[in-house]
Amino acid sequence: MRPVSVWYYCSWGLLLLHWLCGSSVGSPSPSTDPEKKVGSQGLRFRLAGFPRKPYEGRVEIQRAGEWGTICDDDFTLQAAHVLCRELGFTEATGWTHSAKYGPGTGRIWLDNLSCSGTEGSVTECASRGWGNSDCTHDEDAGVICKDQRLPGFSDSNVIEVEHRLQVEEVRLRPAVEWGRRPLPVTEGLVEVRLPDGWSQVCDKGWSAHNSHVVCGMLGFPGEKRVNMAFYRMLAQKQQHSFGLHGVACVGTEAHLSLCSLEFYRANDSSRCSGGSPAVVSCVLGPLYSTLAGQKKHQQPKPQGEARVRLKGGAHPGEGRVEVLKAGTWGTVCDRKWDLQAASVVCRELGFGTAREALSGARMGQGMGAIHLSEVRCSGQEPSLWKCPSKNITAEDCSHSQDAGVRCNLPYTGVETKIRLSGGRSRYEGRVEVQVGAPGHLRWGLICGDDWGTLEAMVACRQLGLGYANHGLQETWYWDSGNVTEVVMSGVRCTGSELSLNQCAHHRTHITCKRTGTRFTAGVICSETASDLLLHSALVQETAYIEDRPLHMLYCAAEENCLASSARSANWPYGHRRLLRFSSQIHNLGRADFRPKAGRHSWVWHECHGHYHSMDIFTHYDILTPNGTKVAEGHKASFCLEDTECQEDVSKRYECANFGEQGITVGCWDLYRHDIDCQWIDITDVKPGNYILQVVINPNFEVAESDFTNNAMKCNCKYDGHRIWVHNCHIGDAFSEEANRRFERYPGQTSNQVV
Repeated sequence: MRPVSVWYYCSWGLLLLHWLCGSSVGSPSPSTDPEKKVGSQGLRFRLAGFPRKPYEGRVEIQRAGEWGTICDDDFTLQAAHVLCRELGFTEATGWTHSAKYGPGTGRIWLDNLSCSGTEGSVTECASRGWGNSDCTHDEDAGVICKDQRLPGFSDSNVIEVEHRLQVEEVRLRPAVEWGRRPLPVTEGLVEVRLPDGWSQVCDKGWSAHNSHVVCGMLGFPGEKRVNMAFYRMLAQKQQHSFGLHGVACVGTEAHLSLCSLEFYRANDSSRCSGGSPAVVSCVLGPLYSTLAGQKKHQQPKPQGEARVRLKGGAHPGEGRVEVLKAGTWGTVCDRKWDLQAASVVCRELGFGTAREALSGARMGQGMGAIHLSEVRCSGQEPSLWKCPSKNITAEDCSHSQDAGVRCNLPYTGVETKIRLSGGRSRYEGRVEVQVGAPGHLRWGLICGDDWGTLEAMVACRQLGLGYANHGLQETWYWDSGNVTEVVMSGVRCTGSELSLNQCAHHRTHITCKRTGTRFTAGVICSETASDLLLHSALVQETAYIEDRPLHMLYCAAEENCLASSARSANWPYGHRRLLRFSSQIHNLGRADFRPKAGRHSWVWHECHGHYHSMDIFTHYDILTPNGTKVAEGHKASFCLEDTECQEDVSKRYECANFGEQGITVGCWDLYRHDIDCQWIDITDVKPGNYILQVVINPNFEVAESDFTNNAMKCNCKYDGHRIWVHNCHIGDAFSEEANRRFERYPGQTSNQVV
């Protein structure tokens, strides 16, 4: 069983973290002099909100005797560093926006706060001035500080306004033989953790709404009826310790702490008289049914075509929210996006309630339509499409405002079956897995044969470490310790599995071509990853045919940019027929896209006058409707650079002068239709109806947050002289029905594209 942390929130439940009475001087870095631990003169700082830990929360400042908040406009990690030091912590590890810890009250003291991070006091940062703001409390900023105090910070600086009991954690405890039951636990006695230990909840007045909230917190989409007769009979034979009663939830709460509830007093001699422990049975979401060995529970789908999905998340149950409308997927604008709307999405997808409602494209930017804005849910809706929303126009919202979610997930324990060893940090190392029957468990290594990015993605997900930067087949530079046995081989994953055990692998006989611990699998994980996407409309707009003389194609022939039949051509006479188009590749992820190979292995190309960092970066193909390739000879090697960027992003990579190569987040690499090798050689293609397909990063050489959007397809008709290219789209941009219509494309009867 895995407890879920919940913090009991009420208006008095604030920790006043620093009474500041002087001004800081000297270096802004943490000082060892206790006298320099004080900060802004005349100001007091505290962390507030829910649910949170002692070192995180909504930042509140008291000025002139009045408490107020800070607006998240222009807020950065540098400002968070300054504020965390004001609060007595060494530094910030993150910050939050859009009132993640709940909206504050009173004044909004600071807006457009701009700090370099080196300031000794928040008063030294630029802003609009004290009390001058155009924000609402839905934009309150929060900070996540490193759980390490500044030297000289003493407990006397912490003032607890009022001591009250808190519901810290909640769990389900199976009534019988809970140690042998498979995870996740879906039914059992509700227990809450109080300062003196775990206690049961009295079931007097317990309702289905309460069960709904508990299941949502524990990562389950819904609840079901329980055989209470069995549990009441069992309760008569067991002793119980009741700590909570009078729970009354509406059913839309994201946490039990937000429900009305009462604690038993220490001198209560008769607790839950005539009652029993509260029992809850939860419905398992479809993603986790296979782990528990159950039949997949069918979730009801919204009426019509409308559906919801998550894209770009490192873990299950998190990502950018995308909705299906009129056969096309699009994003949701984050205006008025809140925990209730996020929870509706999470439950609709088979998870629990939402832990976070993310705004500002925290899960990367989408591309294409923005279907919804100002979604307002009560929390009771079965689908996001049942919530009121606003029709959106192109001017209303941009993809920098794409909404996302992080959902509560059931505890499966898969992370206890895997570990990393030998790495320089917890994010890298040789992969070790636990195998064997209970009582005979042992740790072992994985054969490195065929181990790649997709397998590494699953390993990093199972470890809870985010995305995979690299999947390594040799790990001789990492010490294996005393674990030398290879216990798993032939691992092949699709990239969507929750654990390596769900991937295809050799079940009984371990087969490894290269033996020894140096050839075992390893990973390097990362919390962020790139996400490449092709601008499909530009391909459609720029496609045309050129008959290019052979005497102008010597350089292209050297780089294998022509079909094999070109070798037998009568050089330099004759020509090759080329389908040319522009290719604009955007990085919409949260990390720069960098080539897998280091600079030492880049290849100089005399024809183009620069180094190529990737041998295979994009595939250009002409396919028949049944998927057979009919054209060969296309651009293979690539140089990656930032051709253009969004307004607020600076270029970092360029091919010239042996420069660093890559694609920055928010930038794109443009290969114009008129540059060498930017074509498909269709000299040998017969007239007919075809599919033009472009696939980015086809061999998964470089890790991305989402590989499903790497392919682009177009319908095309070639009559032997002209070509019509239309209906270009990213591979996962259409509904299943729209994709079926695309594949059944009968061809054009005329040159008019409808």
